[in-house]
Amino acid sequence: MEIAALVSGGVDSSVTVHLLKEQGYNPTLYYIRIGMDKEQGYDCSAEDDVAIVKMIAKKYGCRYEEVSLHEEYWEHVVAYTIEQVRKGLTPNPDMMCNRMIKFGYFDEKWGHYFDKISTGHYASVIQENDKYYLGTALDPVKDQTDFLAQITYRQLSKLMFPIGRLMKSEVRKIAIEAQLPSAYRKDSQGICFLGKINYNDFIRRNLGEKQGLIVELETGKILGKHNGYWFHTIGQRKGLGLSGGPWYVIKKDVDENIIYVSCGYDTEKQYENQVRLHSMHFITEDLWGDFDGERDIMFKIRHTPNFSAGKISKKGDIYTITTSEKQQGVAPGQFGVIYDAHARVCYGSGVIF
Repeated sequence: MEIAALVSGGVDSSVTVHLLKEQGYNPTLYYIRIGMDKEQGYDCSAEDDVAIVKMIAKKYGCRYEEVSLHEEYWEHVVAYTIEQVRKGLTPNPDMMCNRMIKFGYFDEKWGHYFDKISTGHYASVIQENDKYYLGTALDPVKDQTDFLAQITYRQLSKLMFPIGRLMKSEVRKIAIEAQLPSAYRKDSQGICFLGKINYNDFIRRNLGEKQGLIVELETGKILGKHNGYWFHTIGQRKGLGLSGGPWYVIKKDVDENIIYVSCGYDTEKQYENQVRLHSMHFITEDLWGDFDGERDIMFKIRHTPNFSAGKISKKGDIYTITTSEKQQGVAPGQFGVIYDAHARVCYGSGVIF
């Protein structure tokens, strides 16, 4: 079997190479350059990553290729992020990166020569009744199915997640025992195209600043000013510059550039018991079709180790999740990710509105 392994230089993808070699495979290692370059004012500092991937390739006798999807990433991930923020929505660049870049354009240009594509994601592929399903990881804290919930069935059918049935502590132990150069590297954080650039600085470069009002939702009292609604998201607590808090962003008026906030740790305005989704995408198949009543599910509305229990109903093309568990910071533009009632299989995702 011919396998392309996408390796970033981190411990997780490095261990996937080790495991593949243990299983008798000889993967070709690919490092994808997707970060913005220094000419555009960005520095993703890929040199350290590339050096480690080359060391991994040499250690295991694997062929190594460095490829660029720089332009595609800007067009389909960075531009998407900017446009969503401009609309006052909360984007999910990782979702778009996985579907469009890692498993989209990579496969179109290079991956189609291989039988499988392997990554260091914490997820699993379940094969039942001649069909593939996206399964959750053994480690709930590291589970990344909520970042994979927009991939297509064709993409899923080619994927391998060698570390999906391991705990993070086991992955780290394997790396140390195998003396991998990435064994003690910290996990990466944030959006990869930003490099060392602060997220708000990135937004400021592309959308500028426009002063607006911060208003208390319950009273209409003006509490302060902000530099643009695009710097703030629903459920946000930090960065408001208000005293006497905690203050939370409850909603935004995009037309008037107003941020509405509410005060207190347990204010009911923070929470919702319903999440509405449009543009629902099912990875393998729509198991329900048109149905009346409700179905039991587990779901996530952000990257978190916890699954929430709920019931889902459908009216037309709109799906509504109802839950007794209070959901804080339900942010339009984010994805609601749907799982079976046991949180074993990820069915897909829809856009929150």
